[in-house]
Amino acid sequence: MRLSASCGRRILGAWSTELVARTAGTMAGVSELQGFMLPRTPQGRASIVPSPPWHYSGDVLTIEYRTDPANVEALLPEGVSLADDDPGAVAIIWADWQSCSDSMEELLDPVRSQYKEAFVVVRCAHAGETYSRCVFIWVDKDFALARGWYQGYPKKLGQIWMTRPITVGRAGPRLEPGGRLGATLAANDRRLAEVTLALTGESETGGFVNSLPMLHSRFMPNIDPALSAPLDELVTMHSRDVDLGPVYTGVPTVTLHDSPTEELTGLEPTEMIAGYWRQVGATFVGGTSL
Repeated sequence: MRLSASCGRRILGAWSTELVARTAGTMAGVSELQGFMLPRTPQGRASIVPSPPWHYSGDVLTIEYRTDPANVEALLPEGVSLADDDPGAVAIIWADWQSCSDSMEELLDPVRSQYKEAFVVVRCAHAGETYSRCVFIWVDKDFALARGWYQGYPKKLGQIWMTRPITVGRAGPRLEPGGRLGATLAANDRRLAEVTLALTGESETGGFVNSLPMLHSRFMPNIDPALSAPLDELVTMHSRDVDLGPVYTGVPTVTLHDSPTEELTGLEPTEMIAGYWRQVGATFVGGTSL
């Protein structure tokens, strides 16, 4: 049996309408994927990090020194220049953090809230403003790694250890003159840095290198190598509820080690400044694209 052209169009049109209706019905039955970051799932519980705000509390050991300003300049992206004041200043920082979202549910499941990191901060200038900028950073948990990439920190995995000050017993230093703290950083089975801090007393400041707004780079290469990066921006972050404990200062030492997969020794110290230990609390609430 042969169908006329008009009849065929009517049948095809009806079939198309039914297909669209079936597809819409199927899509209506599929839940929208949830989650702040990947993986995104029907319930969103599998996301590697929850939505901000993120709250942080921790112990922070900071060692400040000077290097040749050319070493700092070599790490700055286009449009970012050396700071006018103390352009060769560097801070290498160890932190033992506990963090959580607004629900605070991570605090009752500590593996989801506790991590350590070591990072290197320099000072720089952009559009007439002076910023702190993280040029290297290592963490020991995957959620901290992903969270940092979202914020613009160039995070990598590493092994970070810090001396714990104590208030009872003898298995640790007191936060008082004569107390000695140490910290180490390793990655890919190689020791990268080790520092010590011999406490001399309290201080009114916790250092100046990491005391400015942060200037970060968020970057993701294009899946098509012939195209430019879809994400390549300078950002600054915003925090609230900053809560700072007493500062203890002292005499620092720094030793950096070479590695075939790192460039930390490019910031070799030429002059030590000081070291500091303090407890820090803050809440991350987002940032601004510059």
